[in-house]
Amino acid sequence: MFYKFAKRSFDIIFSILLLILFIPLWIIVPVLIKADSKGRVIYTQKRAGTGSRYFTIYKFRSMKEGTPDIPTDKVIDQEMLNTRVGIFLRRFSIDEIPQLINILKGDMSFVGPRPALHNQDYLISLRKEKGVDRIRPGVTGLAQVNGRDALTIEQKVDFDYKYLKTATFALDLKILFMTTRAALSGQGAN
Repeated sequence: MFYKFAKRSFDIIFSILLLILFIPLWIIVPVLIKADSKGRVIYTQKRAGTGSRYFTIYKFRSMKEGTPDIPTDKVIDQEMLNTRVGIFLRRFSIDEIPQLINILKGDMSFVGPRPALHNQDYLISLRKEKGVDRIRPGVTGLAQVNGRDALTIEQKVDFDYKYLKTATFALDLKILFMTTRAALSGQGAN
């Protein structure tokens, strides 16, 4: 019970701090996106959250307008779909910054299983089967720091299940540290 309270308190406090810290990016990134391509600045997508209920996730748009709503591993030529600015945003996970709003709303946490797309039926059903869908989804998680886009669905769910069984505040901090290091280096992103 204390862990859940501490985790939610951490999410609220640090999402507010990061929203303030990233004010320059909230100004610069939209200008770059608009200068690079036509379309929305904020991309919204239906994702499976706690209890496999759907919510709307927010991201800076990194792909061309009209790109099909499919998982990264199903995209045949991602280079062709990304905008020039989008390649940079995705490489350094800058496109994820609007998810701070999802954290404040309670849709997400900083750490947890990455929320599945609404059409990733197999991933959603595996998570439900293992009870992983009881956890609030995260911006990052154990699967993201252990392979990110290079993992199979089964491997992701195995990491998600391991997190479900071993989650502590110390593990969350370790995952956040590892994520920050990976994001700054651009490692593991497709």
